[in-house]
Amino acid sequence: MSSRTPWRARAGTALLAVLASIGAFAVPGSAVADSPSESPRTVTYHGYRIEVPAEWQVVDLAENPRACLRFDRPAVYLGEPADQNDCPSGVVGRTAGIVVEPITARSAGQATAATARTQRGKATAPTAASSNDTIRIAVEDAGVLVTAAHTPGTESLVRDVLASADLTEDAERTVLPRAAQRSDAAPLAAAGPQPGSYLGKGFDACAAPSGAAMNAWQASSPYSAVGVYISGSFRACSQPNLTASWVTAQTNNGWRLFPIDVGRQAPCTSYSLKISTDPATAKSQGVTAAAGAITAASNLGIPAGSAIYSDIEAYTSTASCKASVMSYLSGWTERLHTSGYLSGLYSSAASGIKDAAGEYNNGAYTRVDHLFYAWWNGAADTNTGSYVPSNYWSNHQRIHQYAGEVTESYGGYSINIDRDYLDVGNGTPPPPSCTGANYNFTAYSTVQSGSSGDQVKAAQCLLDAAGFDPGTPDGIFGSATTTAARNFQTSKGLTADGAVGAKTWTALLSRGSTPTIQNGSTGEAVTRLQRALTAALARTVGIDGAFGSGTAQAVRDYQSSRGLGADGIVGPATWSALQSGK
Repeated sequence: MSSRTPWRARAGTALLAVLASIGAFAVPGSAVADSPSESPRTVTYHGYRIEVPAEWQVVDLAENPRACLRFDRPAVYLGEPADQNDCPSGVVGRTAGIVVEPITARSAGQATAATARTQRGKATAPTAASSNDTIRIAVEDAGVLVTAAHTPGTESLVRDVLASADLTEDAERTVLPRAAQRSDAAPLAAAGPQPGSYLGKGFDACAAPSGAAMNAWQASSPYSAVGVYISGSFRACSQPNLTASWVTAQTNNGWRLFPIDVGRQAPCTSYSLKISTDPATAKSQGVTAAAGAITAASNLGIPAGSAIYSDIEAYTSTASCKASVMSYLSGWTERLHTSGYLSGLYSSAASGIKDAAGEYNNGAYTRVDHLFYAWWNGAADTNTGSYVPSNYWSNHQRIHQYAGEVTESYGGYSINIDRDYLDVGNGTPPPPSCTGANYNFTAYSTVQSGSSGDQVKAAQCLLDAAGFDPGTPDGIFGSATTTAARNFQTSKGLTADGAVGAKTWTALLSRGSTPTIQNGSTGEAVTRLQRALTAALARTVGIDGAFGSGTAQAVRDYQSSRGLGADGIVGPATWSALQSGK
């Protein structure tokens, strides 16, 4: 018991921070502690026992079958989710939450390669993988599937709750079906790329509806497309129905899906999970988000060629905030394209959508392929009014969310939804290009066969500009890039090892015209110089295109170390040394 005392202290501190960030809450019909306390409460289901902070809601799904499994406030849900729930469509955000449900044919469909399987839950909890800020553990000796949602800030708290697990004498074993045991089954996959070509009405809901609800709505509602939240660290609702078998069944029945990712939000909002204010970091965060979305789509059988929409909620735009969002979306789009997916942006017409339209022709950003815009004007069309010119994203690339948070009922199933109108078509992601490639880094690390990321793409684009074909500039260092690097190195008299290290970076980054520049100079040549010096000196030189005192000192240091006259003026001799990779 003494080993849990530190957990109690940490849990109390972490929970107070969580509650402070989201304010007080209460849900009618949900079991809650009578008053805050640092002592955890014990919760047991099917012989699986954990200790949770006393302030967490405890919801018994047998008593509250329509309860929404939502993670925007700390809670633990016990039991099997029902076919109907009362999830508000507009819930956004996440704190922490745990769902403990029986292992059944339906719940087993949620298991993926990242799902931990254990006979004694607490032995695996500390090391179980987290995917999209969700940890899933099959505790077979108790016959339960445990889904734990968290944010980066609450992950340690959630892992401590999971680590408190033990089993009671009531536990009964149920084995989670292994994929190998279904090897002769037909592969589960969507009927084709989603949403594909479709003109008409759709809806989105916080949680994917049950198969029974989808069948009832298909028979009597005006909708044939549904937005589903497949990934993202900021998804508010649990998705017990959203499995590969659900995707296969719904798309085979004629439903079109538009997959949505809810991740980092604009830095000029009050959300707890934000995009960085540094554009380079923001772009990298977009790449990471896209990689998670691709994994989730693949697990669900949603194939390449599908569009995945990044949900960025409304924000009050500033120049800095817009730059962060657009950089994030550039990384998002480029990473999706690498795996053959189309990219989409969901946002309010007056903020994210308007900002994207304002940068439509800006080559510094990679443009998203589809728009999904919230403009609750009640018009079931894809007119964007003054927010987006009519000739932008005009080739079947639009979804209009025209009404929000309305409850509709068909065939006995009520769902709180946002109403959407789609005009979308099949598309082929454009091949990765050097448009908008980032060349500015605080350090240039060695990249070689097997490396990936923005620095690889930068090297590929620089090699291509130098006349050495590295293949598609996709950020993946393959054989063609290795050959191009070797050929470039040979042309410069460098060791032809095919890896882009300090000398090769220096030669690549300094390529171009060689005007004499010195303190007070500005422009593209200064930018190239600053990049090359950062690589050559293995230290950060500010890259801003302005030759100031810091750049002058870096030039003198470079000249002195290379046996050149250290006058701080970059003339033919200094350019020659840089472009030779010295």
